[in-house]
Amino acid sequence: MIAASLSGPAAMGTRTSTLLINALAFQAGWWALVLSATRDHAAAGLLVVALLLTWHLARVRPGPAEAALIAAAACIGLVFDSLLLATGWVEFAGGALFGVLAPLWMVALWANFAATLNVSLRALRARPWLAALLGGLGGPLAYLGGAGLGAMSMVEPLPALLVLAAGWAVLTPLLFRLAAWLEARPWR
Repeated sequence: MIAASLSGPAAMGTRTSTLLINALAFQAGWWALVLSATRDHAAAGLLVVALLLTWHLARVRPGPAEAALIAAAACIGLVFDSLLLATGWVEFAGGALFGVLAPLWMVALWANFAATLNVSLRALRARPWLAALLGGLGGPLAYLGGAGLGAMSMVEPLPALLVLAAGWAVLTPLLFRLAAWLEARPWR
């Protein structure tokens, strides 16, 4: 990150503000995507997240590793949420893409989440058990929040939340491992 070259008290203040900005950008993206999906204007939320991710990628180093992480997380999210959709656990506002795939706004939520892995959530990288625990709790709570706002529904809420918890408990530490692996690669 840009702040990595600073030292002393200035670095601590810059690091804290970077973490806060990253967390707030994630929240802004989440709300933009979910609320725009509930109003059948998902394109607006997609535009907001595209701008946030462009801004994020302009600020982080190495940029190519971060871009690869965001793309990989989006693909993982597409598969995970499409499986949830195909098995009937969830239904999304705006329906399914091509009748079978999770909508783009859901995929963008995964990309938006990936932008936190090396910044505001980076401390979890060295604690996979904590990443699994927080993923297993936070993932389902985000879906529950989206459902409460009308962006999605769960046919059988309790079993669906358990499936979501298991999936996120596995995928969150894997995303952190992927982030570390990509960051260690030589990027030009």
